[in-house]
Amino acid sequence: MIIACTKCEKRFVVPDNAIPAEGRTVQCSACSNKWKQLPIKEKESPVKAQPVSVKKKRTKKRKMPAPYSKDYMKQKWGVTVQDYAQKEGLTKKSPKDVEGSGLGFFYYIIIISIIFLSFIGVLKLAESTIVIQFPFLESYIDYFFEVLNNFADHLFETLDNFKIFILDFFR
Repeated sequence: MIIACTKCEKRFVVPDNAIPAEGRTVQCSACSNKWKQLPIKEKESPVKAQPVSVKKKRTKKRKMPAPYSKDYMKQKWGVTVQDYAQKEGLTKKSPKDVEGSGLGFFYYIIIISIIFLSFIGVLKLAESTIVIQFPFLESYIDYFFEVLNNFADHLFETLDNFKIFILDFFR
C-alpha cells in the first residue's frame, strides 16, 4: 500500500497488514508530520472491454526473387554479375588483386621509420632555435643526439662484424 504525507505529500510504501481497520497514527520521516492513516480501499476496476481484433494484411509471397538482386541474376543468367564481367573482360582487376592489397607489417615499419627520421631531421634543423627559446632543453637534446650517435656506431660495428663473418665463411 502507498500512503502520502498530508503536509509534504511525500509517498511511502507500507505493507498492507501494517495499518489495521481502525487506523493508525503515522509520522512522516521527511517533515515529522503526524496523522492518523486509515486503510485505503481499492477502487473496483471497471469491466474491461474486449480487445478489438486487428485484421492483418496478408502479403503475397513472391515466387521469384526481387528483380536485379543477386539471386535473380543468378537464376536468370546462371552466373553472378562479377563472373559475367570477368568473363567478358569488363573488369580491370581480378578478385585476387583486391585481396592482396592490404597493408603489411613491413609497410608499417617503413612508415614509422620515415616519421622517426623526419622528426630527427626537424629536431636537428631547429636545435639552435629550440635552445634559444627553451634553454633548459639543451641538455636533453644533446643527450638524445649522443645516444643516437652511440646507437649508430654500434649498428655499423655490428654490420661490419656480419660482413667479416660472411666473407670468412666463403673463403
